[in-house]
Amino acid sequence: MPVARKKPTVSNYQFLCALLYIIENGCKWRALPEKYGKWHTIYMRFSRWSKNGTIQRIFEEMQNQGIIDTKTDVLCLDSTSIKVHPDAAEARKSNGKQSIGRSKRG
Repeated sequence: MPVARKKPTVSNYQFLCALLYIIENGCKWRALPEKYGKWHTIYMRFSRWSKNGTIQRIFEEMQNQGIIDTKTDVLCLDSTSIKVHPDAAEARKSNGKQSIGRSKRG
């Protein structure tokens, strides 16, 4: 674990529990329960540790020790990588009056 610059408000244990909660439940950062600490604090630590590779090392070590048994891979999708058929974006607009009940041709 990296050495903290100042006394942390959230312990490393609380941080890891919060991170595992986010992964398991797939919730947003803001939906993190208060018992783990402030969501912004958890997110900022996650962001710092992700950038410097600490999160990757932690999960590799947890896998080596058998604490977690799932393989962690990264998969990211966003709207720029998925092509959608034009009809899926919105319904076709009909010009003119529509009758209710019987169709025009029987």
